[in-house]
Amino acid sequence: MPKPVPVESLLRIPRRARTPVVPALALVGIALFALEIGSASAQGKLLPPEEAFRFSARALDARSVEATFAVADGYYLYRDKLRFATVPADVRLGPVELPAGKVKEDQFFGKVETYRDRVVVRLPLERAVAGQVVTVRADSQGCADVGVCCPPNTQSVTLTLPQAGAPPGPLIDATPPRKRWFN
Repeated sequence: MPKPVPVESLLRIPRRARTPVVPALALVGIALFALEIGSASAQGKLLPPEEAFRFSARALDARSVEATFAVADGYYLYRDKLRFATVPADVRLGPVELPAGKVKEDQFFGKVETYRDRVVVRLPLERAVAGQVVTVRADSQGCADVGVCCPPNTQSVTLTLPQAGAPPGPLIDATPPRKRWFN
């Protein structure tokens, strides 16, 4: 009669058989990650949010500011993710009317309105006075066409409101372009 084999020994995987599984899975994960990076870099280097969605603003007069987003090629900005605020607290924003966007079936958020290229928004100010310094903060979020979304991004610009009858102030970038020594 054959000697009985303990059940525990049948359930154990020999050490030689289980050791290569972990490195093999790690290699598969690294390969998939490399493919994802490769497909993104094949389309071009992904930009940081402040470069993909450049925010700038200018004071039109003591009652309004013109806010602009310049959206980089290959990117789009979500209309419903745009929010604006002002500092100091005594200067408040009136009702902001965003321009209509282009309807898109988005893989992340479903049916949404988006902006490409450039979007300009007029921000009405309440309780502001000529000559006052105001900071306009813009919250936004967008994605790259390659299927990568940027995290929510906050950018701000500090402006001086023009005196009555003066021309609009200069357009000020939230993130001025950096000098590049090497490409």
